[in-house]
Amino acid sequence: QERLIESGGGSVQAGNSLTLSCAASGRTFNTYAMGWFRQAPGKERDFVAAISRKGGVTGYADAVKDRFTIQRDNAKDMNYLQMNSLKPEAPAVYSCAAGRSTGTLRQQAADLWGQGTQVTVSS
Repeated sequence: QERLIESGGGSVQAGNSLTLSCAASGRTFNTYAMGWFRQAPGKERDFVAAISRKGGVTGYADAVKDRFTIQRDNAKDMNYLQMNSLKPEAPAVYSCAAGRSTGTLRQQAADLWGQGTQVTVSS
């Protein structure tokens, strides 16, 4: 059983920060690029951020480029999405995924998806 398990979601007021975590279970994912995605009800899923196998390359959606930071700690087999200056939005599910590269993750071509964690930003 190979799983990715997200945590850290919740409710936060606009302008504040929140950090999401993605933990590996069943095997290591240190040989995979990792990414984060979000999807609101009635909307398509959007790419948010991705990081390469050793953390040397990162990529972000334009909407979050100056506010979010993705990091990974392969010794702990985890990665993190630091979200700053959050903007008001409808509740959305943030999901972690493993893929071949940051480029393929940007195209949402992942090998394994987590179940997601919900984030709500109020005004």
